[in-house]
Amino acid sequence: MNTHISAPDGVFPSDGYTHVVTGPGRLLAVSGQMAFDADGRLVGAGDPAAQARQVFENMRRCLAAAGAGFGDVVKLTYYLTDIAHVPTVLSVRDEFVDTTRPPASTVVAVVALFRPDLLMEIDALAIVA
Repeated sequence: MNTHISAPDGVFPSDGYTHVVTGPGRLLAVSGQMAFDADGRLVGAGDPAAQARQVFENMRRCLAAAGAGFGDVVKLTYYLTDIAHVPTVLSVRDEFVDTTRPPASTVVAVVALFRPDLLMEIDALAIVA
């Protein structure tokens, strides 16, 4: 099982992510996922909640393909074209992760992604026992 350290000495604790996550096992890297369905069609044009839900569903499928799940995710990195989407994206994330043991996280505002209709891309690191 992974160890979550949410309040290292001298570091202000967070309520939405864990500062440090570690554990034994193999490292799994999931490339940045975007809001495309299995046929390559964009899901949720202009809708950050719909895009986030598709991204996390794609990530769930990627993790499963490697014998993992969201409980194994130790780090999420969010690339958002509008930082105002953070609350919406995190609300959707909470449908997929254990909010009592959230992964470490980084949110980055970006000027653009590879297509102008994409609002986000999210990648993950997991440790699988």
